[in-house]
Amino acid sequence: MRIALIGNPNVGKSLIFTQLTGVGVEISNYPGTTIEMKSGATCVQRDIHELIDLPGIYTLDGTSEEEVLVRQEIAGGRVDAAIVVMDAGHLERNLYLLLQVAETGIPLVAVVNMIDEAEANGLFIDTGRLAEILGVEVVPAAAIQGRNIAGIMPLAVARARPALVQVPYDTDVEAAIRSLGKTMGASRVQALWALEGIEGHEELREAGKVLAQEIEPPHRMTIHQIIAANRHHMAGRIATQVAGKGAPPRGLDLDRLLLHAWPGIPLLILILGAVLLSVFLLGSYLEGIFTQAFETYVIVPVSGLALPPLAATLTMSVLLAIQAGLAIAFPFVFIFAIFLSVLEDTGYLTRAAFLADRAMHRVGLHGGAVIPMILSFGCNVPAVMAMRTLKTRRERTIASFLVTMVPCSARTVIIAGMVAAFIGIAAAFSVYFIVLGLLLATGLLLTRITPGEQFGMILEIAPLRRPEPKLVAAKSWYRVRDFLFIAFPLLLAGSIVLGLLNYSGMLALFEAFLAPVLEGLLGLPSYAATALVFGILRKEMAFETLVVLAGTADLSAVMTTVQIYTFAVISVLFVPCLSTIAVLSREVGYRTALAVSAYTVALGLLVGMAIHLLFG
Repeated sequence: MRIALIGNPNVGKSLIFTQLTGVGVEISNYPGTTIEMKSGATCVQRDIHELIDLPGIYTLDGTSEEEVLVRQEIAGGRVDAAIVVMDAGHLERNLYLLLQVAETGIPLVAVVNMIDEAEANGLFIDTGRLAEILGVEVVPAAAIQGRNIAGIMPLAVARARPALVQVPYDTDVEAAIRSLGKTMGASRVQALWALEGIEGHEELREAGKVLAQEIEPPHRMTIHQIIAANRHHMAGRIATQVAGKGAPPRGLDLDRLLLHAWPGIPLLILILGAVLLSVFLLGSYLEGIFTQAFETYVIVPVSGLALPPLAATLTMSVLLAIQAGLAIAFPFVFIFAIFLSVLEDTGYLTRAAFLADRAMHRVGLHGGAVIPMILSFGCNVPAVMAMRTLKTRRERTIASFLVTMVPCSARTVIIAGMVAAFIGIAAAFSVYFIVLGLLLATGLLLTRITPGEQFGMILEIAPLRRPEPKLVAAKSWYRVRDFLFIAFPLLLAGSIVLGLLNYSGMLALFEAFLAPVLEGLLGLPSYAATALVFGILRKEMAFETLVVLAGTADLSAVMTTVQIYTFAVISVLFVPCLSTIAVLSREVGYRTALAVSAYTVALGLLVGMAIHLLFG
C-alpha cells in the first residue's frame, strides 16, 4: 500500500513520519516542482508499505504549489489511504482540512496528536466520540513521547475507510452539486471543485462557473467564501461536541515575556548572543585540546619520518586537512547544531519571528523571514529552501541576498577558529556586527529598488515545549552528518589536489598571478587566494585550506592579526558555497543566484580592502 500523511503545518506530522519509517527515508523532489517529498518504508505484519510525508497545508482547494500537489495526490488515485494528523490544541482548524479529505472518498484514519499538551492546558478530547462522528478510526497520540505511534500504521493498513461525515452546504450549493452530478456525472467533490473553478475538465468547470455566478449575488459572497463558511461551521460544531475544558493550568505564562517588545526583544538579543558566545567558548576550548593532541601524537611523529618528497607533501596535506576538519571545525559545527536544535524544539523560533516583524518590514520582508535567517546560522541551504514560506517574488529576491549573507555554522568555524582563537572574543563579535550592518544596508537598498508589493505576516505560534534530548541529538546528528560525509571528504580530496599542485609548481603560478590583488590591495599572503577559491566548495574549507597551505594550524605564527581578521571577514562575506548557489538557482532562478554571487564577491573584496587601508 502507498499511504500519505497529511495535515496542517506544525502538527507533528514529520515527527510521526520519522518514528514510523526510521532511517530508511528517501528525499526527492516532486516532478516539475521544487517541493521536497519524503518517502519511507514501514513493515506491518511482514508486508512492506510505503509512507509519504506530504507538505503541510491548511486547505485542499488552494492554488499554491503545495496545495495543488497534495490535492492531486489525495484525489488523483496516487495513494491508497491517508493518515490525517491533527493538533489537539487546534482541533477546529485541523478538522477543516480533514472534512475536505473526507470529501474525496479516500480511505483514512485520523490522528489527534499533541494530546499531552492539550491535557496539560486543561483541554480534553473525546476521541471515541470523534470517531463516531467521523466514521473512521481516531488515534489519540503524543508523538514527542512516542505515545500510540506504533498503532497508527496497522490501523491505516487494516481499517482505513472512507469517512461517513458530510458537510451540509447551503441549499443553493447543494442544488448546484446535484445539478452537476445529474448533467455531468460529477461526484460530490468534483462538483465542489468545479464550482470553485480549481479542478475538472473544461466543460465541467464552465458549467460550475455559470452556477457559481448565479449563487454569489444573493449571498453577497464568493462561492469560495460560502463553501468555506459551511465547512468552518461544521468543523466548529464537531469540535464543540468532542472537546472539553478543565481547570486552566496555573503558573507563569512565558509568552507574556517572550511575545512583547519588552522584555521580548532584549531576551531575543540575549539568547542569540549567549548561543554565539557559548559556541565560541566551548568550541575554542575543545579546539585547543584536539589540535594540541593531534599535533603532539600525529603530526610531529609523522613529520620526523624520512619519506620521499611527494609522499611527504601528500601525507602532511592530508594530516593537516584531518586536523583542520575534525580538531578545529567539527567542535564548532557540532555545538552550534545542538543549540539550533534546542531553539527549534522549544518553539522559540516562531516567537523570534513575531518579535522581529516590525523591524523586518523596514528591509522589505516580514517577521516570517526571520525563521530562514535564523536557520542560516546553521546552514544556508535549508534556509534558502525555507524561503518558500515567503509568498511573493519580491520577498524571495530580497531574502536571497540577506539569507546568504548570514554567517552559517561553516562561517562560524572561520570566525571562531581564526578570529576568536587568535585575536579574541570581542574581535569575533565585531565580525557579526560588520555583517549585521551590511545586512541592514543591503536590505534598505533592495527594498527601494526591488519591484513588487509588500505583504504582512500570518504566522502560527508553535507551543512552547521542553526539548527532548533524543530529538535534539537526532536533529544535531542530521546537521553534523552533512559536514562529516560531504564537507570532510571534499576537504581530504581537495588537500590531495592541493598537495599535487603545490608539488608540481602550478599552485605557485596561480598565486603569483593573483599576488598583486591579494598582497597589494588586501594585504594577504598570496596563498590566501587558493584558500578563498576552495572556500566556494564549502565555506569552512577556506580556513582549513589556509591551514594546509600555511603548513601549520597556528596561523598567528605566519600571519599578522590584521591579515587573519581581513581573511576571515572576506571569507564570511565572499560568494556562498556551491550547494547554496545550486539551491538558490533552483528556488529563485539562476539570474538571482548569479546576482547574489557577484554582489557578495564585490562586498567581500571591498570590505577587505577597507580593513587593509585602515589597519594594515
